[in-house]
Amino acid sequence: MTAWKCQKCGYTLEAAAPPEECPSCKKKCEFVNNTCYTPDCSQEGIDKRIK
Repeated sequence: MTAWKCQKCGYTLEAAAPPEECPSCKKKCEFVNNTCYTPDCSQEGIDKRIK
């Protein structure tokens, strides 16, 4: 599953694809893939360095 982060409010979720509308801020937002692909954050599954 891919982790997605809303560029407006910072809400994160795991889904195969980002939603049309953010479940948190209820806006049509851009989502960035913040899935962890390196060993240093693999336990969490989310790369917190991506803002």
